[in-house]
Amino acid sequence: MAKLQAHHIRVSTFAHATEDPEKVLEAMGTFFPEDIPSEDIEFEVVETEGYFGNPIKVINAEVKRSRSVKKMLEHIKGLLSEEDKEYLLENLEEKVDETGTFFIRFSKQKAYLGEAEVSEGEDVIQVKIKVKAFPMKKESVVKAIREWLSE
Repeated sequence: MAKLQAHHIRVSTFAHATEDPEKVLEAMGTFFPEDIPSEDIEFEVVETEGYFGNPIKVINAEVKRSRSVKKMLEHIKGLLSEEDKEYLLENLEEKVDETGTFFIRFSKQKAYLGEAEVSEGEDVIQVKIKVKAFPMKKESVVKAIREWLSE
């Protein structure tokens, strides 16, 4: 069984002025298994402005503790439909950067309903997985993710 290993996982999204920040946090919660201790999740909220001066909150939640990272990887994989896994596998080269980070974007609306659907739209929750691979090259990371998603 191929186990993907990661240094940390960051879940981030925007809360626009028209959105209830509590509902945005609830949507983000879809990607965190219930058995992760809350002290293992580091939250950061940055207040900024949109193009037209409208207030926007950038919400980041990061998990670094190895036991919780493993649980999150299993949880996220379990949320993926077969179609989403196929889509990620087909587009894997574009979803991994040179530093070994795997990027997945999910529909924020679906996440609020407790579902996970990979999306390339505007209103998304982004999951960034900093993959552990040896040697630390994009090819090694892509291979590890391919094995993990294919099993």
